[in-house]
Formats: sequence, structure tokens, C-alpha cells
Amino acid sequence: MLPLLAGLGFGLSLIVAIGAQNAFVLRQGLRREHVGVVAAICAASDAVLYAAGGAGFGPLVERWPDAVVVLSWLGAAVVLGYGALAARRAIKGDTTLAAAEDGALGDSPGRRLRPVVLTTLALTWLNPHVYLDTVVLQGSVAASYGDDRWWFTAGAMVSSVAWFTALGYGARLLAPVLRRPGAWRVLDGVIALIMLAVAVSLVVGTA
Repeated sequence: MLPLLAGLGFGLSLIVAIGAQNAFVLRQGLRREHVGVVAAICAASDAVLYAAGGAGFGPLVERWPDAVVVLSWLGAAVVLGYGALAARRAIKGDTTLAAAEDGALGDSPGRRLRPVVLTTLALTWLNPHVYLDTVVLQGSVAASYGDDRWWFTAGAMVSSVAWFTALGYGARLLAPVLRRPGAWRVLDGVIALIMLAVAVSLVVGTA
């Protein structure tokens, strides 16, 4: 039980941070657009990476610095692209919570699933930090638990499921705030800044 709780706490310490992936999940939750799919992809991706770390694949990631560099540039490009879209929405100011709920933005649950899935996968798998955190760092800590490392890894997986579910479905609690004029412009502006900061950190990290 102790390794499980330790893994849960450790996983939350890694994942509860403002980043490109969390910002995207938050916005999807606010728009109530394919929230379950997005949360499931993020949690399942983390589960695969945590399992790789628990199995001892951390050294393999460290041996391929060129792969990390390529992922850094690809990830920066994707993050910048999404940040540019957020900046455009912030400037235009034509997004409202009512429009999102009524499907006026063309984002009803039965439409535009494919781009949402692709964006989620890109923001998750093209971020080299996710490999360093989940495979290398988490894998190293899990290894210190010896035979109980899989309980530690399971705790980290549970933390991912809990976090993305809470972030995606809990975002609607902000609905009263986002009914105010200009609230979405502020949100998209903040998301654009986050994406820019993440992209810069990815590129600087390769220097």
C-alpha cells in the first residue's frame, strides 16, 4: 500500500503543472468537447510511459539524445501552432461559453473528433519532457522500490487517470466565470503565453 501511495503522490507532483497538455485538456473541458476521449488518451499514454519506466527502459531514452532533439523541435512546432490559434482567438474575441455549449463553433460531440485526437497525441508524444519525467525519472524512483516497483508504477498511473479526469470534467465548474464577456479572450491569451513558454523551453533545452 505504501509504494502505491508513494507512486500516486509522485505522479501528481509530475503532472500537476501548467503545461501545453494540461492547458489543452482544460480548454476541451470548458468547451465540453470530446472530454472523455482526450482524458483517456492522456491517461493511457502516461500508463504506457510509466510502464516503460517501471520495466527499466530509462537508459534507452538517455542513449538517444538525437531523438530527444528531434522531438523537441517537432514538439515546439506543434505547440507554437496551437499557441498561434489560441492567440488568434484571443484577438478576435468571438468565442463564448454559450456558443461552445450550443455547438455554434462546429464542435458538437459528433464532429471534429479526428483533429482533437491528433492534437492530443501530438501534445503528449512530441514533448520530450514527458519521456524524461515518466520513463527516466519515474522509472529510476520506481526501481528503488525493488520488487514493489510495479505498485509504485500503478500509483503513478492512477494519479494520471485521476488528474486528467478531474481537469477535464471539473473545468465546467468555471462556467459561471466564462459566461462573462472577455473571459474567453483572457483564457486563450493565457493559453497562448503558456504554449509560447513551453515551445521556447523545448528549443532552449536542445541548445
